[in-house]
Amino acid sequence: MSLSGSAKIAGIIGWPVDHSLSPRLHGYWLDQYGIDGSYVPLAVAPENLADALAALPKLGFVGANITVPHKEAAFGLMDRVDDDAARIGAVNTIVVSEDGSLEGRNTDGYGFIESLSFDIDLQVTKDKPVVILGAGGAARSIIVALQDYGVGSIRLSNRTLGRAEQMRDEISGDIDVVPWDRRTEALRDAMLLVNTTTLGMNGQPALELELDALPTTAIVNDIVYSPLETKLMVMAAERGNPTVDGVGMLLHQARPGFAAWFGYTPEVTDALRAHVLGRSRS
Repeated sequence: MSLSGSAKIAGIIGWPVDHSLSPRLHGYWLDQYGIDGSYVPLAVAPENLADALAALPKLGFVGANITVPHKEAAFGLMDRVDDDAARIGAVNTIVVSEDGSLEGRNTDGYGFIESLSFDIDLQVTKDKPVVILGAGGAARSIIVALQDYGVGSIRLSNRTLGRAEQMRDEISGDIDVVPWDRRTEALRDAMLLVNTTTLGMNGQPALELELDALPTTAIVNDIVYSPLETKLMVMAAERGNPTVDGVGMLLHQARPGFAAWFGYTPEVTDALRAHVLGRSRS
């Protein structure tokens, strides 16, 4: 559809951002609901983040998503944040208020839980240990969401040990930090494994992880979606573990932001997923 001078504009800020499927995702909903609006990719280097965020209200943006590597840095640049963002210490969604102020929100945890619940029975993780790889903004939101959901102990492993220990101290709760060279041992008796690192993403090294200690009933989730089938996902599927790819989290975390910016609460459907992945439904 064509845009008018009154079009609502939102976008995604990242560095890099060319891998993002968010413009395709939001574009589908904009067309579906006949909204006079647009959603654009914004490649912003870390040293330019503060200036870019300050420019959003000046350029008439209604909001933006924040992706790697800006989620935690953006948190400190908001005029205010919601409760989830405050607990997590990271922002993935920005709403520009009528007065030009920036409200930071975090919908990653919501998207994560909705994605897993959409595909499988997440009840099997109740009161059971889970393993989280990585200690970035996405890991923070996922840990908080899992704690709220009621999983058992969380085993956190990151390539930089101090970063994982800092996250444990800041979030609190039943979180055990596992050195990166012992990450395989952490898989024993776990019912959920989540990779939140960039390892396995296109252009990045693969995640090297032996799954022998992981029960075959454990759910394996990789939030990487470019490529859709990472080495971890292929290995898990080959041994019979139920798997959930990263696209579901992307689709579900986008719903609250779209509703805030454009005034419609969108649905996640098979047709949407096929469109985002560039696949026909035939």
